Amino acid sequence: MMQRTAKAPPSSARKYHKYSWHNISRDFRKNWPLMLMLLPTIVFFIVFCYIPMVGLLMAFEDFKPNLGLFRSEFVGLENFTTFFTSVFCWRVIRNTLWLSVLQLIIVFPFTILFALLLNELGSKKYKRTVQTISYMPNFISMVVVAGIIMDFCASDGAITSIVGAITGNYDNLLSLPGAWRPIYIISDIWQGVGFGSIIYVAALAGIDKSLYEAAEIDGANRFQRILHVTIPGILDTIMIMLILRIGQMMSVGYEKTILLYNSQVYETADIISSYVYRMGLLEADYGYSTAVSLFNSVINLILLCVTNTLSKKFTESSLF
Repeated sequence: MMQRTAKAPPSSARKYHKYSWHNISRDFRKNWPLMLMLLPTIVFFIVFCYIPMVGLLMAFEDFKPNLGLFRSEFVGLENFTTFFTSVFCWRVIRNTLWLSVLQLIIVFPFTILFALLLNELGSKKYKRTVQTISYMPNFISMVVVAGIIMDFCASDGAITSIVGAITGNYDNLLSLPGAWRPIYIISDIWQGVGFGSIIYVAALAGIDKSLYEAAEIDGANRFQRILHVTIPGILDTIMIMLILRIGQMMSVGYEKTILLYNSQVYETADIISSYVYRMGLLEADYGYSTAVSLFNSVINLILLCVTNTLSKKFTESSLF
């Protein structure tokens, strides 16, 4: 008589056994100090990111503060329809995409270039000095930054005087629709490139120095070493940051926009986040502004997932 051999348990059962509650509790007892340190972060995200998601119900309601979230009239997709049929819809989407694309093709590469240049500095003292100076603007309050920009771009400001000497136009630059985007991008470079380069500088520090020595022995000059050793060494970091940046394409920061723009430049300066601010806080149309914000978040999620999938397929680098 043939003896039946016992079948191996399915892989899912083995995984369940491996990650049983007993192992989880044992891991907790072993690493509880680290988990305790993680607790404030978990609480922060629950309180400020997950619980507020209940407020997304306002996107489908004619929300009235006196009636509350669960007693306001349910209107379905009416708020979304109103937005897509309004005269402001495509204007704010276009302006948001324009600023995001400019940040992606100018500010993002500039940050990487700045990190590469820092990495090539031979003097550590000079390198630390440049880094410190470049980081400083990031720690200046956005209100102060906006005040500096407004003073420099006023009709009698320093930048306006230089532009006026070339073009003959001494008007306030922030009142000119064509000048608003360049001012925004240049101020982004000044304020954020130094601080944004930190992660690339850290990645550059992890590249094996023997690779540079081998390339130098093979006759590679400095540019060739950057091209064939340095950039491939931080490519994974670049891809991860690119995925995150594309995932935020529809979320251009509203702080600087609200501080700098005015009705004269709405045609080029009004973006989704500033539009949500005006409709929600200034005009008290909470349901409508929530619907616009939800649409914005959904587009960002789609862009993040698509970019992550493409990156995983072609470069084997991905967030998930």
